[in-house]
Amino acid sequence: MSDTPAPVTDDATGVFVRHRELMFGVVYNMLGSVADTEDVLQETWLSWTARGRGAPLDGVANPRAYLVRIAVNHALTRRSAISRRQETYVGPWLPEPLVADGEGAGADDPALRTESVSLAMLVVLESLTPLERAVFVLHEVFGYPHTEIAQIIDRSPAAVRQLAHRAREHVHARRPLYEAHPRVRREATERFVRAAVGGDIAELMEILAPDVTVWTDGGGKRKPAALRPVRGRDKAVRFFGSYAKRGGGGHLQLRYRRVNGDDAVMLFQGEEPYAVLVLDLTPDGERVSGVYVISNPDKLTHVRREGA
Repeated sequence: MSDTPAPVTDDATGVFVRHRELMFGVVYNMLGSVADTEDVLQETWLSWTARGRGAPLDGVANPRAYLVRIAVNHALTRRSAISRRQETYVGPWLPEPLVADGEGAGADDPALRTESVSLAMLVVLESLTPLERAVFVLHEVFGYPHTEIAQIIDRSPAAVRQLAHRAREHVHARRPLYEAHPRVRREATERFVRAAVGGDIAELMEILAPDVTVWTDGGGKRKPAALRPVRGRDKAVRFFGSYAKRGGGGHLQLRYRRVNGDDAVMLFQGEEPYAVLVLDLTPDGERVSGVYVISNPDKLTHVRREGA
């Protein structure tokens, strides 16, 4: 008898494809990296196709639950590798943005269909343990009950409830429940960009909160980028002066995009993406309390200018 696995059936392939978007959303929110998420999905596919000597559906009562369990456990393993990379990363590490293809992207755009928390929330989730983050994502974002999560991560329901409680308390302590209305966020983003790129210091001083923080993730490959978070309005204004100099010469073009579900702005240098800027607003929506600037080219490889 041959040891060669039988080819995977069309039914098994179809099951994987139907649940791929769900797995992408869960894993991306666990890892904060599009590239690592795609690698995890490839590992999940290989595990799926190897099951039952090429007959993955045999003996699986709930393929959706089975696939999510495989993906989550591969993601937990990948999380360790990401943490090791972060230890030697140059400057602040920010999540890889999930950017819609164009300003007018419709509901069929994968970046808009995928269930994802805001980029600011992903930054907060970085401070959780891998298991806490997995439980938070599965329960708070995707609505999985604790009993089902227990089966996915191979823990008791009581342990999952404890993980969920710790994660929720930590997140709520660092992240206000308030979310700005999309129109308010869009207006604030446009106002900020006009001031920053145009070098309007007075306007920047008006829109930035006194305790604003700017995180810049250039990965040591892009300037201007600060090696530590820039804290305080005066320092932030000086930092954005460098962008004004570049933009003033016509070197950078602006395109408004949806990033992790929120209105944000892309900067392009010619046809190449230069940076993603995402704002965090104060509870009243009047001022900018945080700015996330992702310019590491390795984190922008999936961003296209088409549709701009």
